[in-house]
Amino acid sequence: MPAVAGVSMRIDAEVPAMNFFAQQEIARRQTRRMLVLFSLAVLAIVAAINVIVVLALGLADATAERTPVVDPMVVAGVSAVVLAVIGLATLYRVATLRGGGSAVAAQMGATPVANDTTDFAYRRLRNIVEEIAIASGVPVPSIHVLEQETSINAFASGYTSADAAVTVTRGCLDKLTRDELQGVIAHEFSHVLNGDMRLNIRLMGIAFGILVIAIIGRKMTQTAGYSRSRDSAGIALVGIALLAVGYIGVFFARLIKASIARQREYLADASAVQFTRQSDGIAGALKKIGGLAEGSKLTASDGEEVAHMLFGDGVGYSALFATHPRLTDRIRRLQPSFDPAEFAEIAADWSNPHQVAEDDDSASIARFAPASSHRAAAGHAAPLPSSLDEIAVTPQQVVAQVGNPDTADYAAASSLSMSLADELVDAAHSRADAMAVVLALLIGRDVHVRERQLGLVTRYFDERTSERVVELQAHAQRLHPMQRLPLAALAFPALRRHARPQLQVLVIALKQLIDADGRVTLDEYCLATLIRIQVIDALDPSASRVLGRITLAEVAAELADLFSVLAARGHDDAESARRAYALGMNEVLPRQLPTYAPPEDWTRALDRALPRLDLLAPAGKQCVILGLTHAISADGRVSVSEAELLRTVCAALHCPLPPILQPGA
Repeated sequence: MPAVAGVSMRIDAEVPAMNFFAQQEIARRQTRRMLVLFSLAVLAIVAAINVIVVLALGLADATAERTPVVDPMVVAGVSAVVLAVIGLATLYRVATLRGGGSAVAAQMGATPVANDTTDFAYRRLRNIVEEIAIASGVPVPSIHVLEQETSINAFASGYTSADAAVTVTRGCLDKLTRDELQGVIAHEFSHVLNGDMRLNIRLMGIAFGILVIAIIGRKMTQTAGYSRSRDSAGIALVGIALLAVGYIGVFFARLIKASIARQREYLADASAVQFTRQSDGIAGALKKIGGLAEGSKLTASDGEEVAHMLFGDGVGYSALFATHPRLTDRIRRLQPSFDPAEFAEIAADWSNPHQVAEDDDSASIARFAPASSHRAAAGHAAPLPSSLDEIAVTPQQVVAQVGNPDTADYAAASSLSMSLADELVDAAHSRADAMAVVLALLIGRDVHVRERQLGLVTRYFDERTSERVVELQAHAQRLHPMQRLPLAALAFPALRRHARPQLQVLVIALKQLIDADGRVTLDEYCLATLIRIQVIDALDPSASRVLGRITLAEVAAELADLFSVLAARGHDDAESARRAYALGMNEVLPRQLPTYAPPEDWTRALDRALPRLDLLAPAGKQCVILGLTHAISADGRVSVSEAELLRTVCAALHCPLPPILQPGA
């Protein structure tokens, strides 16, 4: 983990610096562990209910003066019914969350933040989220606020980064400074990048499946209370027994959720520090949770189901069920000199509103001035390169960047974002214009090609969209190649609010736009493919695969196509391309090097290869990225096109890469 000013050495000592691929392996192990533990809990519930049924039948036999007999068919039937109830309840709960992160936020009663909001607090939140998303190399997530919650809390939800949602409480907006809010959001992005969100949704589904037994028991007890039949007492007893068994299952479900969630919080805190360049922000947010009466507890929303997803303890669990480490422990990992007496000082300061400082200083407020003045400073940003040949890119450094942005990535994201034209940013934030922005990015410079492309836009979309594409394409053509993907990332929240049929048409139109002149450039392919991958993930987030299982040897043909295309497109002569190919392939298949043979239809070859490569295990994906970096840096020069293809491959493998490759040590 790179050194960051103001970060204590204790963070490095107690929180291991682990790369993205190691985190994916941990997520996989935790998923297996979760399934094993929940399976044991379910089996215990089945056994307990069978005991209840056998005792009830035995009691009935004794009352009828018959010899009690345990019927194996009854036991099997009861077991099948209980398993079916838990399984169906789990599937039902997961199905209600198929919409991804926004579905979770909506079920919590959160208010979506409009892309073009003029509210100061909302704009501040949106700017922070957008900058962190661009720096991380992922689409901007949807943003939501729990308006009725005055406490300080937040959570990230979804299956992948393409359908992620970040939700904060009103207390975060009202009580945190910009640095503190940035620390909270960076913490949540760690969960987005490290594969925690998918695991969290699965936890919600399985825990609900166990809870439903208690719900059935409660309903039976209530029904018996209203009934006057002779059997009501027996029904009540069975209901009470099911209620008891169900809540014993809930007890174990809470233990499992707590054991899985706690250690991930330490990692997310450390990642937030690395990303935001200082520990004061996230530490300040944690201190306010400890010092203010509202703390982090949710009151207007049901925090039980999402307790393991929250930034702070939203329920008030005892230590046994705590889904988060102790607050003082988290703060001391960030600031070893922390004294809990600071909680009382914060409480005293906030008890007198007149003594509370303004939320942001003048420098922070300047970031939320009208867009024209904000972006006027872009002229002072470092110029964007036409190639990266001045940077000594190393494979290890590129791998370290994947899913693990740091301060340099944040600075690059700010520079890229601020240098975008106001017209394009405003259009990207607009639901009506977001699709036109994406289409405008693919409109060519040649007059005849542009006419054919605009004809396709008119065929597939309405007249207004076609007119907006014409207006925006002049601005889009002035973009630096490295600005196009950040602009697409800004447009993504508005883009995915369109209906499924419209997004499916967009995917088809993108393909035809880049084919309009009969040839496809690497830049066109990368942009269209990135957008297509993200749109497809957003259309069916629960079906997107992040953790594969196949080995490198099983995708040898796909690897040969990918590395051949990269080498051929990144080098001027065949001999240099062959050397780059061999260098890269030696990293992934050292014992069975396929012959260098660039495919004639390279776009179709990549379209076939990338979905297969996404099925690789995390360690295999890491090898692929190492090999690709070896190949593109073989000649000591990394072109923007090569870097964008590398980023496209990373996106297809669900391994987000920040916008600018950083030099090695």
